[in-house]
Amino acid sequence: MTQQRRPDPEPLKTNDSATITVGIVLWAIALIVLLILRPDESWYSWTCVAGIGMGFFGLWFVRRRDRKISSSASAGASRNPAPPGSP
Repeated sequence: MTQQRRPDPEPLKTNDSATITVGIVLWAIALIVLLILRPDESWYSWTCVAGIGMGFFGLWFVRRRDRKISSSASAGASRNPAPPGSP
């Protein structure tokens, strides 16, 4: 007996920008705490700076990806209008 492969599930709709923004805020809070405490090791602070920088890059990347997806979807919809009588 061979089993047929089930179709892949649809991707979940998430708010990636909000998730990345929360991460940036958490890294910023950690940086502020470290600057107040002044630990002997400076690499802790640089780790927070790197996290903030990578978060801003991720935010830019996700917003650019979403713009491309929405523009290609709208372009595809205008080229292939739904036939009459379809939902």
